[in-house]
Amino acid sequence: MVRYLGRSWARSTSRPSGLRARRRRDRPGRAHGRRAHQAPHRPPGQRGTREGGYPPGSAGVRSGLRGRSVAGQVFLLQVAIVLLLVVTAAGALVLQVRHDSTTEARNRSLAVAETFANAPGTREALSAPDPTAVLQPRAEAARLGSKVDFLVVMNTDGIRYTHPKPDRIGKKFVGTLGPALAGKAFTEEITGTLGPLVQAVVPVKTDDGKVVGLVSAGITTENVGGVGDRQLPLLLTAAAIALALALGGTALVSRRLMRQTHGLGPFEMTRMYEHHDAVLHAVREGVLIVGGEGRLLLANDEAHRLLDLPENAEGRHVLELGLDADTGALLASGHVVTDEVRLVGDRLLAINQRPTDLKGGPAGSVATLRDSTELRALSGRAEVAREHLKLLYDAGVGIGTTLDVTRTAEELAEVAVPRFADFATVDLAEAVLSGEEPDAGTSLRRTAFSGIRKDAPLYAVGERIGFIASTPQAHSLGTGEAVVAPALKEAHGWLAQDLERTAQVVQYGIHSLITVPLRAGHLVMGVANFWRSEKPEPFDEEELALAEELVARAAVSIDNARRYTREHTMAETLQRSLLPRNLPEQSALDIAYRYLPAQAGVGGDWFDVLPLSGARVALVVGDVVGHGLHAAATMGRLRTAVHNFSALDLPPDELLGLLDELVGRIDQDEATEDGSAAITGATCLYAVYDPTTRQCTVARAGHPPPAVVRPDGSVDFPEVPAGPPLGLGGLPFETAELKLEEGSRLVLYTDGLVEDRERDIDVGLELLRTALTGADRSPEDTCQAVLDALLPPRPSDDIALIVAGTRALGADRVAEWRVPSDPAAVGEVRASATRQLTEWDLDDLAFTTELILSELVTNAIRYGNGPIEVRMILDRSLICEVFDGSNTSPHLRYAASTDEGGRGLFLVAQLTERWGTRYTPAGKVIWTEQPLS
Repeated sequence: MVRYLGRSWARSTSRPSGLRARRRRDRPGRAHGRRAHQAPHRPPGQRGTREGGYPPGSAGVRSGLRGRSVAGQVFLLQVAIVLLLVVTAAGALVLQVRHDSTTEARNRSLAVAETFANAPGTREALSAPDPTAVLQPRAEAARLGSKVDFLVVMNTDGIRYTHPKPDRIGKKFVGTLGPALAGKAFTEEITGTLGPLVQAVVPVKTDDGKVVGLVSAGITTENVGGVGDRQLPLLLTAAAIALALALGGTALVSRRLMRQTHGLGPFEMTRMYEHHDAVLHAVREGVLIVGGEGRLLLANDEAHRLLDLPENAEGRHVLELGLDADTGALLASGHVVTDEVRLVGDRLLAINQRPTDLKGGPAGSVATLRDSTELRALSGRAEVAREHLKLLYDAGVGIGTTLDVTRTAEELAEVAVPRFADFATVDLAEAVLSGEEPDAGTSLRRTAFSGIRKDAPLYAVGERIGFIASTPQAHSLGTGEAVVAPALKEAHGWLAQDLERTAQVVQYGIHSLITVPLRAGHLVMGVANFWRSEKPEPFDEEELALAEELVARAAVSIDNARRYTREHTMAETLQRSLLPRNLPEQSALDIAYRYLPAQAGVGGDWFDVLPLSGARVALVVGDVVGHGLHAAATMGRLRTAVHNFSALDLPPDELLGLLDELVGRIDQDEATEDGSAAITGATCLYAVYDPTTRQCTVARAGHPPPAVVRPDGSVDFPEVPAGPPLGLGGLPFETAELKLEEGSRLVLYTDGLVEDRERDIDVGLELLRTALTGADRSPEDTCQAVLDALLPPRPSDDIALIVAGTRALGADRVAEWRVPSDPAAVGEVRASATRQLTEWDLDDLAFTTELILSELVTNAIRYGNGPIEVRMILDRSLICEVFDGSNTSPHLRYAASTDEGGRGLFLVAQLTERWGTRYTPAGKVIWTEQPLS
């Protein structure tokens, strides 16, 4: 403003025939007062126009066509023309070069192919025993002489006899053969083994016109050039020179125009002088321009009003204008001052003054005056509004940082103290804290407290409060409206809540209260209370509106946290109900496990321990991608499927194959309308441990590999083939056989243990190796050591961990016999079984065991194939197994009264606790289990 007015004043003083002199001559009376400096009045129809009648909207267009803008347009136009010419010429040259290259390639390849096809000896060589030996040297010599990229001779089936690369001889020719086989030579453009090329195919004919072979010659288009390669550099050089000349000439013209007009066009200069006075008198600050000799040259209307200047003030010395001595001396001195406040009459004026002789300007100064008396009240209200806006902004940023109801309530209380209230409390319904919708009532629990001191006699956090009907809190809960109590000592309804406590609150100095309901739609979840003690003024209606806005923002976050708590609780309950609560009894493994749901949301990690036949045990661990109820439900379905499939005694790779098909069907059945599948991914690892052989068979589908801790404390991660995740289909799964010493520890886990956003899986596996290293450690201790080393503060994914210590069944608890395929051998099997039961002190099971083995061995001899083996295992139950080489499984049925057989398997089922069939690579096993007591 100062520079603008100073420049305008300098121009007006240096040009007496200008606008300022013209106004002084033409306007009588108050030559330098308010009316003398107003813009000339125009009728409504002519307002905003000049002598030429230009409408206001054409100002930007006319200014763009004058001065500096014209130079800019000329500059851009010349650059655009030159660039257009360069691009057009280059494009035309490229097209011509391409056309010339293609034409030359067609002609040359066709000529070479026809010449070689009609050359003496070509037709005879095709019928030779070894055409390649005869034609390859000739073709290469012709190719090099004719400068084509390849010359190929082939039979009518397209099998090459020659080629520049010998490894291509005998392979199928790439290209079209139909026209040539019909007796016509032709050319085509293809992308062959040498790249984009043009090739010709010519038939080799006998005298009677029969096609006995084909000749093809080809040239890659990149090897055929035209004159354009020599013309392009010249064209680009000429274009660069033309562009440089155009840029230089245009820059010189622009520079000259800018120097002559000082960066302004004629229209802008005229407009500046025309509106000089209008702008000067429109500002809400007083403006004074004082010459170097101390005379007042210009004063706008606001300056006249603030200083009460006489009408003929301009042209007089500032000390003669009736101002107080200090203010007059300051304006006459021209000293630099910034926001210096002086009392002028009954006004406090903030004065800013700057000299005008900077950078070669005329001597003098420009002063601006601002009435701070009138702005004081307005600035105070603006400061309060700014603080309120800042409080609401901080509330929007600081409230709702977590999805925890209690923490969100604490953030509301903390953001309000001390900027809005001295104490703040939040009371919520019990149902809200557990994620449910609150019931109608006035019984709440104090959830959050924040204050400038901690000794306020208010209800403590965690205390249950039942508000009586007369309190502001009960009114807010019932009506959903905020209540302000400006004087608590006179609020009889609030005082009646608890006479002793409310008296202590008033005596403590708390004198004013605002109660605002926490509403989310139709739900009233509780109340927020704001208390004032230090500031003597009570809460007013304006602060009540601020409290409502503050609480409304927090209520949305609290309701979001409540909904999340409900869904998280439901999902976690569902997930825990789907996971095993108690591990089954078995003797093969000593098992410890940990399951930790993610704090950000329940996921789909799961595990299981499944006893199998023959004292074997299956361990399974899996992970469903995603979080929430859907992931937990999907996990339950997969766990149930694994239970069912494991009952079939399938090998791990076959079981994962069936599980993969199941997931694929689920994806198809539950695909959404947009085509996305309901299950976005699942992984699984399935291991079967046999304590009789200490053999562990493992297969995995996209899951992290297991870890094995040897008895000496060393750790390794066995190589288990990594199959694809479940649901992809199309690829088989593979198994790995691990030989585990007794006392080893097999560790299965999900990726949440070793991988997160801040840690790569390789780093996690190395940390896991370090945590597992160590001998003489129980599975329970191993689980705890792993979690202590790898568990992050806030797990972002579920963690499932199983540590299984291996046991072995000694040879004294396993008996095996090989049985010949002779019915007479059944008696020897019964006798051997009876002797073994006697050694195990199980004589009371001898009769049933003999009957079971007799039936199973007889069926194996009669219906199965050799070899036949019998095995008895003493575990938690007596296990009898009969092996044979047949894949036919017996079926339980009811025999008719006239049937001679069919009752044996029925008797076996009645005498045993469990029985079944499992298949092996060599046949099948019929097994039974009998309780020991």
